[in-house]
Amino acid sequence: MTILQSITLGIIQGLTEFLPVSSSGHLIFIPKLFGWADQGIGFDVVMHLGTLLAVVVYFREKLWMIFCGFLGIKIKKFSDFPSASARDEGGFRISDFRRLAWLLILSIIPAGIIGLLFGDAIEQNLRIPEVIAIGFIFWGLVLWFADTYGKKENGLEKLNWKNALFIGCVQAIALIPGTSRSGITMTAGLFSKLDKKSTAEFSFLMSVPIIFLAGMTNVFEMFKNGLGDLSLSVLATGFIASMLSGFFAIWGLMKIIQKWSFRPFVVYRIVVGLAILFFLI
Repeated sequence: MTILQSITLGIIQGLTEFLPVSSSGHLIFIPKLFGWADQGIGFDVVMHLGTLLAVVVYFREKLWMIFCGFLGIKIKKFSDFPSASARDEGGFRISDFRRLAWLLILSIIPAGIIGLLFGDAIEQNLRIPEVIAIGFIFWGLVLWFADTYGKKENGLEKLNWKNALFIGCVQAIALIPGTSRSGITMTAGLFSKLDKKSTAEFSFLMSVPIIFLAGMTNVFEMFKNGLGDLSLSVLATGFIASMLSGFFAIWGLMKIIQKWSFRPFVVYRIVVGLAILFFLI
């Protein structure tokens, strides 16, 4: 792998991990389009770590408050998390963040179970252009429907365990290439009546344990298979590219959806899906 390939794949990973456009689909489609060899498990680990760092840095304050709330630690500085009931000093309760922590834990259980049971089978049988192309187009249309007709009225303070479990179950579908983890969880959030900002935030917060667990799984595979012919310069550039592009993707998406809608991503998904059908099938 060259430095240019490393930077390209790192940027693609960072952008598509958080934008609702399917990172797995792009990372399968782009190398095949240019005739590149598979990047290997070691490179995947590094890119996952880069995107994980991006989301942790962007949501560092809220993640810290969720962590403190979960442990019952007094929070000295409060973020913009509105409480629907009584408030304590600063306007927010520790229990709000404790509740959100438990909802996040609940939301990752379905995907974790499905991944353990069927992850290898999905990886071996569904990483094909037809599945990826259909996933791009179909789930793009579902996202358009949710964005157009969903009742986007509630903030995170209205999220309940049923909503979190529903979003978590839907997230398991993202194991199929071409679906997009962020895309399908945001779609489920919109169907759960969350406003666009809260939908995106919950999806990003859910990504922290998911990316971490996926990265750790790949680490064990990496120790078994080794790094192959990957150099430190290739790994470093991939890590930096995925981290910076991931941070930019989160920042950009939050700006776009608050001013406009998810429709630009819907159009993009359909165009890419059709391109895959045309070039790879």
